[in-house]
Amino acid sequence: MSKYRKKPVVIDAVQFTAKGIPNAPEWIGTADQDVPWGEPGSIVRNFRENTLAIHTLEGAMTANVGDWIIRGVQGELYPCKPDIFAATYEPVGDEVSS
Repeated sequence: MSKYRKKPVVIDAVQFTAKGIPNAPEWIGTADQDVPWGEPGSIVRNFRENTLAIHTLEGAMTANVGDWIIRGVQGELYPCKPDIFAATYEPVGDEVSS
């Protein structure tokens, strides 16, 4: 069996809080964005349950308060649990992110 190392890559990410995503970057969009539901990148907030439904390349995924919303290398959006995020990513200077 061969071994492989994950290539270092810089991603954009924001954390979903109980107040939503304060100062959300334009790439996160809004619940009334132009991306129709079902298209990758569409996001709908459920205010009653305080969750986000994110349509990813693999289908709909739910983000809970505390989860991170990541924009991947091809512009795709997906949620990530805080413990996995902390184990996988580290901060870089703002000048690197786009």
